[in-house]
Amino acid sequence: MSRRRLIADWIWPLVVFVLLALVPALHFSIPKLFDQPVSSPGTLALLASCLVFGGLALTYDVQFGFTGLMSFGHALYVALGVYLSNIAITDWHWSFWPSILFTVGVSLVVANVLGFVSLRVTGIAFAMVTLAFAQAGAVLALKDPHHWTHGEEGLGADYTKLPHVFVGIVNTKNLYWLALAFLAFVFFVVRWAVESSPGRVWQAIRENEQRVEVLGMRPRTYKLQSFVLSSTLAAIGGIVYMLLYNGSTLGVTQPTFTLTLLLMVVIGGAGSRWGAVLGGILYTYLNDRLTAIGSSSAVGGLPHVLRTPLEQPLFLLGVIFILIVVFLPGGLAGLVSRGRPTGLRRLEEAVRPGGSEGGAPEPQETA
Repeated sequence: MSRRRLIADWIWPLVVFVLLALVPALHFSIPKLFDQPVSSPGTLALLASCLVFGGLALTYDVQFGFTGLMSFGHALYVALGVYLSNIAITDWHWSFWPSILFTVGVSLVVANVLGFVSLRVTGIAFAMVTLAFAQAGAVLALKDPHHWTHGEEGLGADYTKLPHVFVGIVNTKNLYWLALAFLAFVFFVVRWAVESSPGRVWQAIRENEQRVEVLGMRPRTYKLQSFVLSSTLAAIGGIVYMLLYNGSTLGVTQPTFTLTLLLMVVIGGAGSRWGAVLGGILYTYLNDRLTAIGSSSAVGGLPHVLRTPLEQPLFLLGVIFILIVVFLPGGLAGLVSRGRPTGLRRLEEAVRPGGSEGGAPEPQETA
């Protein structure tokens, strides 16, 4: 590996993560961006949420951006991490680390089994099968046949079983560092994976699966590797999500959760180094800030025809998404890499009959 490539792949990202780790020490305010000082619990909680979703978006990009698999069931694995870790701690009264290890192990097995079944088909059929599995998981969480998930009420975590460093407002900075550690872990694992020999095959499958088959390889095996890695990392993100929000709710089980991750990836730029991360951070931040803007007195004083849409965060997010699609077709990463394959193009390719045949070129090499 050349020195320049080493710096781009590992050193610069490490520098960025180290600088982000210093954020809780910043005691000044940034008007317009945050209502409170950067080091305040409220701001750190928002930033931690942004980092978690940046990592979750990157786990989805392993399938979508790098392998050309459009899954509608990614929320299932996030929900598995959120609920199973919480159930083991709160309902089964296990200690923390055995609960975490059990959750990761079960997620790995479930990803292998469901991935093996789902990947028997390709293209839109694959998307529908993953959606069916995710919907089944959502129904189980809602109906709560074993009285574990507590249905619509959700399940609050037993804080006495959680590490004390992650409990209470005074420890919000520790939750921020946990979210940052998760994002860094996912980022470096994904970078290593996509640059490995199987990772190169993933990208070849995205470009043209038939050619990979002609070369004597078994695309389904490599796609299963991508699927399992992506899903297991998502389950780990679900555990961090549970700690950050101190419990489990049905929101993470819904198909719209996966759709949100897809939008994050398209906004940031599919298959790029930082695109999915930036898309996840931006979407989460705007979702929070636009809610505050919609309920502000400034918007409340506008005429009804303007006030009604501006009070809806989803409307504002939709407008922003349309603007990005029109003016930045390569997503945020397209600002650095022009002429590369776009997230929308990969979306079109992923839903073609036969999967990712005739797919996109090399991934974006955005520093």
